This record gives sequence, C-alpha cells and structure tokens, in this order.
Amino acid sequence: MRDEVQAYLDGRVEEKLFVRLHPEWYRRLSRAPWELNRLKPAADLFYGRTFGQKLDRLNQRAGLLSMLMGMAQEMTSGGSENKTEP
Repeated sequence: MRDEVQAYLDGRVEEKLFVRLHPEWYRRLSRAPWELNRLKPAADLFYGRTFGQKLDRLNQRAGLLSMLMGMAQEMTSGGSENKTEP
C-alpha cells in the first residue's frame, strides 16, 4: 500500500479498522489508491452513519417512545377505570 494511503488510514482509526475488516478494500486501495475518496462513504454505510440510517434510528426511537408513553398513559388511566362497584 502506498505511503500516503497508509498515512491517511493512520489518521482515521475507524476507517483503518474498516479496511482491516474488509480485505477487498485493502486490495482495492493497493491497486487503485485514487479510490480513497470512495472509502469514507463505504465506511459510513458500514458504521451506520449515513443520513438514511440515522433517520431510521430516530424513527425507531420515536416509535418506542410513543409506545412507552401509551403504555404509561394506559397504566395511569386504566387503573381507575377498571374499578366497578356491584
């Protein structure tokens, strides 16, 4: 691998780990170092840092929060409505 590619990876720990976990990127960068600009989007996709992935996580958390709020509301209001007098 070229020295400038190695220096780039030494400065970015997560991208270096991504290359170690995906040997095809090591081969790609060794043969075509100009594809270094394609490494960051691929690593972001792997680590879940793309806008779409962040939006999905936000929607999941909002859905979970909504469900928890609904359960809490049911527990507080449901307890007094279940009591019936004969």
